Amino acid sequence: MSRTATITRKTGETEIELTLTLGEGGGSTVSTGLGFLDHMLTALARHAGFGLRLTCRGDLHVDDHHTAEDCALALGQALDQCLGDRRGIARFGSAYAPLDESLARVVVDLSGRPHATVELAFVRERLGDVATENLTHFFVSLAMASRACIHADVLRGSNDHHKAEAAFKALALALRQAVAVRDPGGAVPSTKGVL
Repeated sequence: MSRTATITRKTGETEIELTLTLGEGGGSTVSTGLGFLDHMLTALARHAGFGLRLTCRGDLHVDDHHTAEDCALALGQALDQCLGDRRGIARFGSAYAPLDESLARVVVDLSGRPHATVELAFVRERLGDVATENLTHFFVSLAMASRACIHADVLRGSNDHHKAEAAFKALALALRQAVAVRDPGGAVPSTKGVL
Protein backbone atom coordinates (compact mmCIF):
# COMPACT_ATOMS: atom_id res chain seq x y z
CA MET A 1 0.00 0.00 0.00
CA SER A 2 1.44 3.37 -1.02
CA ARG A 3 1.30 5.78 1.88
CA THR A 4 2.31 8.85 -0.15
CA ALA A 5 0.37 10.77 -2.77
CA THR A 6 1.07 13.93 -4.73
CA ILE A 7 -1.79 15.97 -6.14
CA THR A 8 -1.57 18.83 -8.61
CA ARG A 9 -4.86 20.64 -9.06
CA LYS A 10 -5.21 23.60 -11.41
CA THR A 11 -8.53 25.29 -12.09
CA GLY A 12 -9.66 28.78 -13.05
CA GLU A 13 -9.91 29.47 -9.31
CA THR A 14 -6.91 27.79 -7.65
CA GLU A 15 -3.53 26.18 -8.28
CA ILE A 16 -2.60 23.57 -5.70
CA GLU A 17 0.43 21.36 -5.20
CA LEU A 18 0.10 18.90 -2.35
CA THR A 19 2.10 15.93 -1.09
CA LEU A 20 0.70 13.82 1.72
CA THR A 21 2.52 11.03 3.56
CA LEU A 22 0.70 9.01 6.18
CA GLY A 23 2.62 8.23 9.35
CA GLU A 24 5.58 10.51 8.64
CA GLY A 25 5.48 12.14 12.05
CA GLY A 26 3.64 15.35 11.30
CA GLY A 27 6.19 17.49 9.46
CA SER A 28 4.37 20.09 7.40
CA THR A 29 4.74 23.15 5.24
CA VAL A 30 1.45 24.84 4.45
CA SER A 31 0.89 28.03 2.47
CA THR A 32 -2.64 28.73 1.26
CA GLY A 33 -2.72 32.51 1.43
CA LEU A 34 -5.17 32.20 4.33
CA GLY A 35 -3.42 32.41 7.67
CA PHE A 36 -6.18 30.79 9.69
CA LEU A 37 -6.51 27.88 7.25
CA ASP A 38 -2.72 27.40 7.37
CA HIS A 39 -2.97 27.23 11.17
CA MET A 40 -5.74 24.60 11.04
CA LEU A 41 -4.01 22.45 8.41
CA THR A 42 -0.70 22.59 10.26
CA ALA A 43 -2.47 21.41 13.44
CA LEU A 44 -4.27 18.69 11.46
CA ALA A 45 -1.03 17.34 9.98
CA ARG A 46 0.79 17.50 13.30
CA HIS A 47 -1.80 15.63 15.33
CA ALA A 48 -2.64 13.11 12.60
CA GLY A 49 1.03 12.24 12.24
CA PHE A 50 0.93 13.18 8.54
CA GLY A 51 3.65 14.68 6.42
CA LEU A 52 1.96 17.50 4.48
CA ARG A 53 3.40 19.85 1.90
CA LEU A 54 0.73 22.17 0.52
CA THR A 55 0.86 25.34 -1.52
CA CYS A 56 -2.22 27.02 -2.93
CA ARG A 57 -2.55 30.13 -5.04
CA GLY A 58 -6.23 30.99 -5.07
CA ASP A 59 -8.56 33.74 -6.20
CA LEU A 60 -8.53 35.46 -2.82
CA HIS A 61 -9.56 38.72 -4.51
CA VAL A 62 -12.97 37.01 -4.84
CA ASP A 63 -13.09 35.45 -1.35
CA ASP A 64 -11.77 32.50 0.61
CA HIS A 65 -14.32 29.88 -0.53
CA HIS A 66 -12.48 28.36 -3.51
CA THR A 67 -9.18 28.14 -1.64
CA ALA A 68 -10.70 26.43 1.42
CA GLU A 69 -12.80 24.06 -0.69
CA ASP A 70 -10.09 23.12 -3.19
CA CYS A 71 -7.50 22.52 -0.45
CA ALA A 72 -9.97 20.13 1.18
CA LEU A 73 -10.67 18.40 -2.14
CA ALA A 74 -6.94 18.00 -2.88
CA LEU A 75 -6.23 16.71 0.64
CA GLY A 76 -9.14 14.27 0.41
CA GLN A 77 -8.00 13.02 -2.98
CA ALA A 78 -4.48 12.51 -1.63
CA LEU A 79 -5.81 10.64 1.40
CA ASP A 80 -7.89 8.39 -0.85
CA GLN A 81 -4.83 7.64 -3.02
CA CYS A 82 -2.66 6.92 0.03
CA LEU A 83 -5.19 4.37 1.27
CA GLY A 84 -5.50 2.46 -2.02
CA ASP A 85 -8.00 -0.38 -1.59
CA ARG A 86 -7.80 0.26 2.18
CA ARG A 87 -6.55 -3.27 2.85
CA GLY A 88 -5.28 -3.80 6.39
CA ILE A 89 -6.22 -0.38 7.81
CA ALA A 90 -8.12 0.15 11.05
CA ARG A 91 -10.86 1.96 9.05
CA PHE A 92 -12.61 3.52 12.07
CA GLY A 93 -11.41 6.34 14.29
CA SER A 94 -12.97 8.51 16.95
CA ALA A 95 -11.58 11.24 19.13
CA TYR A 96 -12.40 14.04 21.50
CA ALA A 97 -10.17 17.10 21.63
CA PRO A 98 -10.48 19.96 24.11
CA LEU A 99 -9.10 23.45 23.76
CA ASP A 100 -9.69 25.35 26.98
CA GLU A 101 -13.48 25.70 27.30
CA SER A 102 -14.21 24.06 23.93
CA LEU A 103 -14.69 20.34 23.34
CA ALA A 104 -15.00 18.69 19.93
CA ARG A 105 -15.80 15.13 18.90
CA VAL A 106 -15.04 13.60 15.49
CA VAL A 107 -15.88 10.07 14.34
CA VAL A 108 -14.47 8.76 11.04
CA ASP A 109 -15.22 5.70 8.94
CA LEU A 110 -12.99 5.28 5.88
CA SER A 111 -15.82 3.30 4.35
CA GLY A 112 -15.54 4.39 0.74
CA ARG A 113 -19.02 5.92 1.12
CA PRO A 114 -18.75 9.71 1.45
CA HIS A 115 -20.95 11.42 4.00
CA ALA A 116 -20.51 14.36 6.37
CA THR A 117 -22.53 15.63 9.29
CA VAL A 118 -20.80 18.71 10.66
CA GLU A 119 -22.07 20.88 13.53
CA LEU A 120 -19.32 23.24 14.66
CA ALA A 121 -21.58 25.77 16.46
CA PHE A 122 -19.81 28.91 15.24
CA VAL A 123 -21.22 32.27 16.26
CA ARG A 124 -18.84 34.59 14.40
CA GLU A 125 -18.93 34.99 10.62
CA ARG A 126 -15.15 34.93 10.23
CA LEU A 127 -12.04 33.64 11.93
CA GLY A 128 -9.15 35.69 10.67
CA ASP A 129 -9.35 35.61 6.90
CA VAL A 130 -11.69 32.59 6.65
CA ALA A 131 -15.48 32.56 6.76
CA THR A 132 -16.60 30.08 9.40
CA GLU A 133 -19.04 28.54 6.92
CA ASN A 134 -16.01 27.60 4.81
CA LEU A 135 -14.44 25.75 7.74
CA THR A 136 -17.59 23.65 7.96
CA HIS A 137 -17.48 23.24 4.18
CA PHE A 138 -13.85 22.08 4.47
CA PHE A 139 -14.95 19.05 6.53
CA VAL A 140 -17.70 18.23 4.02
CA SER A 141 -15.41 18.56 0.98
CA LEU A 142 -12.72 16.45 2.68
CA ALA A 143 -15.26 13.69 3.36
CA MET A 144 -16.49 13.68 -0.24
CA ALA A 145 -13.04 13.61 -1.84
CA SER A 146 -11.58 11.03 0.56
CA ARG A 147 -14.66 8.80 0.33
CA ALA A 148 -15.03 8.91 4.10
CA CYS A 149 -17.90 9.24 6.53
CA ILE A 150 -17.15 12.08 8.95
CA HIS A 151 -19.28 13.18 11.89
CA ALA A 152 -17.92 16.30 13.60
CA ASP A 153 -19.50 18.13 16.52
CA VAL A 154 -18.44 20.88 18.85
CA LEU A 155 -20.04 19.81 22.10
CA ARG A 156 -19.35 23.00 24.04
CA GLY A 157 -17.40 26.20 23.85
CA SER A 158 -17.66 29.97 23.76
CA ASN A 159 -14.61 30.99 21.70
CA ASP A 160 -14.93 30.24 17.97
CA HIS A 161 -11.17 30.00 17.45
CA HIS A 162 -11.04 27.36 20.17
CA LYS A 163 -14.03 25.52 18.66
CA ALA A 164 -12.41 25.38 15.22
CA GLU A 165 -9.03 24.29 16.52
CA ALA A 166 -10.56 21.61 18.76
CA ALA A 167 -12.54 20.28 15.77
CA PHE A 168 -9.49 20.10 13.49
CA LYS A 169 -7.45 18.40 16.23
CA ALA A 170 -10.22 15.88 16.90
CA LEU A 171 -10.36 15.19 13.14
CA ALA A 172 -6.61 14.67 13.14
CA LEU A 173 -6.71 12.22 16.03
CA ALA A 174 -9.60 10.26 14.50
CA LEU A 175 -7.84 10.06 11.14
CA ARG A 176 -4.62 8.93 12.84
CA GLN A 177 -6.52 5.95 14.27
CA ALA A 178 -8.45 5.17 11.09
CA VAL A 179 -5.48 5.15 8.69
CA ALA A 180 -3.30 3.03 10.99
CA VAL A 181 -2.19 -0.25 9.42
CA ARG A 182 -3.50 -3.02 11.66
CA ASP A 183 -2.86 -6.00 9.40
CA PRO A 184 -0.29 -5.32 6.65
CA GLY A 185 -1.34 -7.21 3.53
CA GLY A 186 -4.48 -8.34 5.36
CA ALA A 187 -8.08 -8.23 4.34
CA VAL A 188 -10.10 -5.18 3.42
CA PRO A 189 -11.84 -4.23 6.69
CA SER A 190 -15.38 -4.92 5.50
CA THR A 191 -17.74 -7.89 5.39
CA LYS A 192 -18.32 -6.90 1.74
CA GLY A 193 -14.66 -7.52 0.95
CA VAL A 194 -14.30 -4.07 -0.67
CA LEU A 195 -14.44 -0.46 0.45
